[in-house]
Amino acid sequence: MEPLIYVMAIMGCGDGNVQCTEARVVPVRYESMAQCRAALPDQLARNTDVPYPMIGAACRAQGMMMAKAEPKPPRG
Repeated sequence: MEPLIYVMAIMGCGDGNVQCTEARVVPVRYESMAQCRAALPDQLARNTDVPYPMIGAACRAQGMMMAKAEPKPPRG
């Protein structure tokens, strides 16, 4: 099972920030959502070559996430 990491997608958007599509995923992997969000301004500045009128970025989790199972009370 691979660990949970965070990646940043660079989004290309039409005028008015509508109809956004993923243009690329930044090749840097982050250990937390906070680290990814802190890097947003710098990564946006580095990815201005995306051929859209407007660009944006979004952080998202990637990898396996395990749900924590709570024990069920006994029936009876």
